[in-house]
Amino acid sequence: MVDSPRGQPRVAVVGTGLIGGSILLRLHEAGLDVVGWDPDRATRADGRERGVPFPDDLGEAVRDRDVVFLCGPLPSLPETLLTVAKHAGDGCVLTDVGSTKGAVAAFAVAHGLTDRFVPGHPMAGTERSGLTAAVPALFEGAAWVLCPAVEGIGPFRMLSGLIVDAFAARVVPMSPAVHDSVVALSSHVPHLLAGSLAGAVAGADVRDAVLGLAAGSFRDGTRVAGTPARRTADMLFDNREQVLRQLGQVSAFLDGLASALHSQDIDALVALFQRARDLRTALLDRDLVAHRREFPAGGDHRAEVAYLMQLGADGGYLTGCRVDGDLVGYTGHLPEPVDAT
Repeated sequence: MVDSPRGQPRVAVVGTGLIGGSILLRLHEAGLDVVGWDPDRATRADGRERGVPFPDDLGEAVRDRDVVFLCGPLPSLPETLLTVAKHAGDGCVLTDVGSTKGAVAAFAVAHGLTDRFVPGHPMAGTERSGLTAAVPALFEGAAWVLCPAVEGIGPFRMLSGLIVDAFAARVVPMSPAVHDSVVALSSHVPHLLAGSLAGAVAGADVRDAVLGLAAGSFRDGTRVAGTPARRTADMLFDNREQVLRQLGQVSAFLDGLASALHSQDIDALVALFQRARDLRTALLDRDLVAHRREFPAGGDHRAEVAYLMQLGADGGYLTGCRVDGDLVGYTGHLPEPVDAT
């Protein structure tokens, strides 16, 4: 990790629901100086009972902190970012955990915060909510997206080291636009599909019989439908353009399946499901190759940021970021090239 001048960074977590609470408890267990803040008085009291400082005042919570994680609901992020930036020191690194990145990144640009704010998104969670649902080990092995900018490369390096070392997560560098396009398919459309299946059964004549026979495929397929409805709606609405675009691809594939059934074309049906099975196999059997890249710690950072963006766009990730004198070194991992023979 890239240590702050005072050693381990002093952290604040603003918003301590499932994600924020899991960040908070993980850092607390690791022995870091971490404080929490939440607008809900009962949540603050719960946090104090767990041995974590929870000031009542947001300004007090973020004052003299080296890093602040913004973990409130998506609609609250812009206002919270401005408030925290006002009260935290100029050298404080700010990041968020929202499930869409385009809007908050543009907001940071408009308000001159890109030299200290790094948009982020840990790809982990459950259908539960609140500090009581927090899991300190939630992010182990998970992908954690960070959106680097040339003017904010220092904060990106610092956060990358912290996320790898403290959370055992994989840092995936991406541009906000690429992130929003990718998560539309990997996360947001699956919420639509889960909600569609669960909602259809809720109105079916055989509802109770379905629930009586529901096994792995139904439970797995509807798991994220258990997410709080407002949280899902905020996520989909904030990324609606990308979700609708990617939903078109899913609809086209469903139409192909339905067409094969209508025409009684078993070969077409097999071919479509084989295509889907191959993708599922590729997900479970991904082989990645480690590599090492170094860049000058100072000067022009455009080549460094270009490398990081390409790494994430190619399906790779980081497991190390170290600044050593005049150099910054990254340990990266990329999918092994597929043999076309």
